[in-house]
Amino acid sequence: MRELRILVATAEAERLRGVLVMAAAQVALGGQATVFLQLDAVGLLRPPIEAPRDGAHQAAGLPSLAMVIDEALGSGVAILACQSGLALCGMSAEDLPAGVEVGGPIGFLQQTDDDARLLFA
Repeated sequence: MRELRILVATAEAERLRGVLVMAAAQVALGGQATVFLQLDAVGLLRPPIEAPRDGAHQAAGLPSLAMVIDEALGSGVAILACQSGLALCGMSAEDLPAGVEVGGPIGFLQQTDDDARLLFA
């Protein structure tokens, strides 16, 4: 199965939620998945992690964004936060959820081989 690599380019919580669900599904099927949050998207990881629609999701029996992040990391999804995004959002690596790594776009692309599926969200 081809690796799934997704770049999240905007600070939209529902977009990140959908990306993480798809990445976790990829891992559940036996594949690998990496999610790279670029620039403003890193701010979605600022503690406490809350999304505007968390209440609606929880009322429907679905997890909050914080829970989706934890579940994705726990399932083996790699999540990378952009170094520049941390600076832009006034955050440091210590602010990130446990298991989220820090990297940059060059490293992300260097690790993306020709067989991987690269998606932009």
